Amino acid sequence: MPASLDALIRTLAKQQHKSLTAATKAGRDRYLAQAAKAKTAAEKQRLKTMAKHAMDEGAAAANRLRISADNAADSYARTMRRLTEEAASVAAAAPAASKAKAPKKAAAKKPAKKKSSKA
Repeated sequence: MPASLDALIRTLAKQQHKSLTAATKAGRDRYLAQAAKAKTAAEKQRLKTMAKHAMDEGAAAANRLRISADNAADSYARTMRRLTEEAASVAAAAPAASKAKAPKKAAAKKPAKKKSSKA
């Protein structure tokens, strides 16, 4: 099982690509089988052309699916990397800000104690 969502997206896209390619090849084989049984040369040529176009269209659809999944996975990975970097910079800035605020609070309390001791 992939550890991150971008790896999961790529894994699922790979599985879908394989199944789409297999379905495309099955369609092509069906047209070629019909072409083998055809009576006339024109019908054979038409069915072979249909087989070729079916394979081309299926391959194009599979490639579009793969590219789309890669883009989604890359986008997710970029977003997570950016959010991690932002969280790290906020975490690094938080201790520095709290150290700067702590002496001011202590300085404000000391004069208040002196006033209360004089009164």
